[in-house]
Amino acid sequence: MSKKLYVGNLPFRFTNEDIKTTFAEVGNVVDAVVITDKMTKRSRGFGFVEFSTEEEAQKALADFNGKDLEGRKLVVDMARERQA
Repeated sequence: MSKKLYVGNLPFRFTNEDIKTTFAEVGNVVDAVVITDKMTKRSRGFGFVEFSTEEEAQKALADFNGKDLEGRKLVVDMARERQA
């Protein structure tokens, strides 16, 4: 299992710090990034959060998947490795 989660349907105003602060409620966040459009620099509405342990990642998945955040229902899943 992975320590890194995919987080979809984020509020578009969310920054890296916002996602880190939100997910720090359930564990030690090692890294958090909101993916932005390369041209406009605006959020694409999804990102990734990495925890220090698999247990923390599992708790975040259970606690945040489907949670309403500023009127948007979060979609949280284990992150998958990129295909080359």
